[in-house]
Amino acid sequence: MNTSIDSDERYIEVEPGVKLHITDKGRGKALVLIPGLPLSDLIFKYTYDMLAENGYRAIGITLRGFGQFESPDNYDVELHARDINKILRILRLEEVVLCGYSFGGVIAAYYLSRYRPSRVSKLALISSNVPLYIRHGDYPYGLSVNELNRLIKSFEKDQGSIEDVFGPILQPSKEAGKSQADHWLNNILPETAEKGFKQRPGLLREIELRPLLSSIDIPTLIMHSKDDSVIPFTIAEQAHEWISNSQLVVFETGGQWYFLLAYERFNAELLQFAKQ
Repeated sequence: MNTSIDSDERYIEVEPGVKLHITDKGRGKALVLIPGLPLSDLIFKYTYDMLAENGYRAIGITLRGFGQFESPDNYDVELHARDINKILRILRLEEVVLCGYSFGGVIAAYYLSRYRPSRVSKLALISSNVPLYIRHGDYPYGLSVNELNRLIKSFEKDQGSIEDVFGPILQPSKEAGKSQADHWLNNILPETAEKGFKQRPGLLREIELRPLLSSIDIPTLIMHSKDDSVIPFTIAEQAHEWISNSQLVVFETGGQWYFLLAYERFNAELLQFAKQ
């Protein structure tokens, strides 16, 4: 990878005493990337490089309570969306392509539907649990409440349970090689704020975006893997149905981590969308 492109990691203060870590690489039109539960913005490393090399500015934001954030607490979706709004204003960004991975996609979609920001021109949902993660009577997709509650309780018992639950999910396929798995588990998970990680799953029970999605009318890219066992592919199909100006790009394999396992194709799809 070309390492000569301008790159910066720093903290931005979103309110007195509250600073969020960002990675800011490259120059040009900005793509802002929001990681999912419980990750830091370091997860997008290979996408940062690709975007910067192709004349774009890549900006990753670590949410409160995740990654390198030092003081986790109880935060709701509205507060996360407010933080995103402040950072976009502080950086004076316009014509932004806003990208959300997993839970980050929930934040991105909520932000767009509630704030209607003129500074955002496109949306990308990456393996995201939009519009709804929990099955209801009129929504037979996602997890049952009992399944999610069991997941949350396992987090509340001990730190080891986090790796017990996510370890098998985070392991790339055998074809990807052990070194990739080692890099992921050794460098991404350990820096996660434990308390914040345990608090976030509860939000998944509460977030219902279907009534809000009709207000999203900007071009939207939805990418999802058919074999995703964490966020079922049928949820992506629902997002595609509810967001009028959307396109669905399907990955056959890769689960939640196709953007790492098949990063060349993922990066190409994202770049093509940014150029449209």
